[in-house]
Amino acid sequence: MKSDPPVRALAYLRVSGPSQLSGDGFPRQREAIENYAVHNNLKIVSWHEERAVPGKTEWEDRPAWVEMVTKLTPQTKTIVIERLDRLARDLGVQEWIIRELERRRIGIVSTNEPDLDSKDPTRTLFRQIMGSVYQFEKSMLVCKLRAARERIRRRGEKCEGRYCFGYDPERPGEAAVLELMLKWHADGATYNEIQQKLNLNCVSTRDSKTWYGATVSRLIRRELAKRA
Repeated sequence: MKSDPPVRALAYLRVSGPSQLSGDGFPRQREAIENYAVHNNLKIVSWHEERAVPGKTEWEDRPAWVEMVTKLTPQTKTIVIERLDRLARDLGVQEWIIRELERRRIGIVSTNEPDLDSKDPTRTLFRQIMGSVYQFEKSMLVCKLRAARERIRRRGEKCEGRYCFGYDPERPGEAAVLELMLKWHADGATYNEIQQKLNLNCVSTRDSKTWYGATVSRLIRRELAKRA
């Protein structure tokens, strides 16, 4: 009987501080992931080590994570970690990342917590609560921004728009995405090829929408004009 081909996966490892770089953190995580892969029909196609990056750091500001995301494909959409605290130590951050990966249809596997996809009532409740909180915060932010713009207009003052993509200090991850787009463009990729890469790697726009060639063209042309 022919066995199923192994599932292609990416391995993510992380240590928090410089003092841990020479310790057993990376070797321990690698060994755990290798053993898990052997016994669960996984093939690790690339390893990504987050070196001295605290767990509270946003994932857009994690170099190894960003590099790994660019390698996700329809054939390789599974991430393997040793345990959940390699994503983050805080339960809320863990659940947020898991929720985001599920939304983007990216599999996440932990060698020590095999129940990530289970219907555990506590974890399910937490995700539902967080989803409601995020929706509430988004609605409140929209209302606050609208009210602020109206106050500015009533004073007869000019109301500034949003920061350009890649320049918002509250969204540092956008700058990394913009640089990646410029690199692909410099390497000869067309605007449509770049938008395909972004969508394929689950890199969403600021408004969590699909990338289009026209949008990519506008951002790249604007940035090149600024740097000329």
